[in-house]
Amino acid sequence: MVKVGILGAAGYTGGELIRLLINHPQAEIVFANSESNAGNKVYDVHEGLIGETELEFTSEMPFDQVDAVFFCFGHGKSEAFLKEHDIPANVKIIDMAQDFRIKGDHDYVYGLPETHREEIAKCQHLANPGCFATCIQLGLLPLAKAGLLTKDIAVNAITGSTGAGQKPSATTHFSWRDNNFSVYKLFTHQHLHEICQTLNELKPAEAPHVVDTLDEGYEAEGITVDFIPYRGDFPRGIFCTEVVTLEKSPVESDIVALYKDFYKDAAFTHYSDKALDLKQVVNTNKGLVHVEVFGKKVVITSMIDNLLKGAVGQAVQNMNIMFGLDEKAGLNLKASAF
Repeated sequence: MVKVGILGAAGYTGGELIRLLINHPQAEIVFANSESNAGNKVYDVHEGLIGETELEFTSEMPFDQVDAVFFCFGHGKSEAFLKEHDIPANVKIIDMAQDFRIKGDHDYVYGLPETHREEIAKCQHLANPGCFATCIQLGLLPLAKAGLLTKDIAVNAITGSTGAGQKPSATTHFSWRDNNFSVYKLFTHQHLHEICQTLNELKPAEAPHVVDTLDEGYEAEGITVDFIPYRGDFPRGIFCTEVVTLEKSPVESDIVALYKDFYKDAAFTHYSDKALDLKQVVNTNKGLVHVEVFGKKVVITSMIDNLLKGAVGQAVQNMNIMFGLDEKAGLNLKASAF
């Protein structure tokens, strides 16, 4: 039994993580930390969990009693927390913020199972991928590995309101979001860093370098991921379309075979022969991908639930891999038929 602690347990990701772990056959929540909610029942905040658990929030952080701790913090808070608190070396950390996703002076492994499974299985500290980054990468990975990314890549993706977190803001409250649609962070979304990092790791050495549009001088030689994110008027899910121009017109069946082969052993990512719709993945840990070819252009659609495969579902998947458990344990979630 893996004993787990959760930090930042009162937010959307904290609530979803608790929902998964209380039903996980090989995990036990030792503590769910929230300073502002200490002493309150978890279901007082995450009301959908009433009747599911009697767990209470606590201000305590007994790290000596757990095998793993999940950081459900906002971006930038994980690194600051670790400077102020000591976590025993034997406790595995799964961080859902972006603090350690880019390689640097740390030992965190990037937790995308479709590309980093062996490293995840051996690691002590893991940086869980971002939601947009996960969805976009799932659409591009097979082409990157095959060395077919040779020109700038156009990406459009729309996300649900839960992607902005639980704290209300001008662009998340109901009267603004409902029946509305907007663009934000054109070409400057923070997830571009990790997307480009993975594509460059996966591509053949002779293939063009993917240049991050967030870096100064990105117009230099290389290909870019030109990413336009949108805010949708639904609570959860990400739907992404990517247009990749190849050097010559491919045979569509060859591209489909490439994708099917790449994901044949993936636990949760599947190729669909039919066009996708978002309800197929909402409330699941699935990633679905579909491709069509138009001349030299390959159009990929990919989609995930931003709170699950884009956050805590993938984090639990990574925990399972890190502890040698069945990768699907605790994640037997089914999409609604309607």
